[in-house]
Amino acid sequence: MADTSNLTERQRKIFEFIREKISMRGYGPTIREIGSGFDIKSPNGVMCHLKALEKKGLIKREGRSARAISIDDVRPNSVSHMEPAHSPTTLPLLGLVAAGPTIEAVAQDDTLDLAEMFCADGHFALRVRGQSMIENHIDDGDIVIIRKQNTANNGDRVVAMVDREVTLKRFVRKKDHIRLEPANGSMAPIIVEPDRDIQILGVLVGVIRKC
Repeated sequence: MADTSNLTERQRKIFEFIREKISMRGYGPTIREIGSGFDIKSPNGVMCHLKALEKKGLIKREGRSARAISIDDVRPNSVSHMEPAHSPTTLPLLGLVAAGPTIEAVAQDDTLDLAEMFCADGHFALRVRGQSMIENHIDDGDIVIIRKQNTANNGDRVVAMVDREVTLKRFVRKKDHIRLEPANGSMAPIIVEPDRDIQILGVLVGVIRKC
């Protein structure tokens, strides 16, 4: 068992956070996860804590990525030792790119975890057919990620079943009916009167498009 007696309280909590992530899912947290979990605004602030833990011999790091953290006495609970340490659903997050005026290229040492974004409990995927949501940048053939729930707030983009037919629209509840509004000026909304059967299947949380 690692000796944490020489750590500050913040270092000890970060160390336990890293230990838990490795144990539960098989790989360590990203810099962004650590920053978010401990309200550390700067990536450099996170890196300082990681360097301190490494210097005290409590963690090992391969390269600069927080994802490469290992702890000698910690093994994943649910990942075979024969499996790779890194998730196949992660990508290097290297920085920002301008979609307007050019910006300075600044290197960023982080990781984008697609599983954490889209594969949480209660999430499912659907392939879009049609262009009723094109003005929300959701096109025919896109994959939408839906969080399963049976309620929605006004303005949510939902998957709804109306009279046993499924549609992706913006949910608006009026006093005496529900409007399912498209994001396409050439299409009319679906008006759901009280005598019609409507069921909310989930709320949109992401869109995936392969170019």
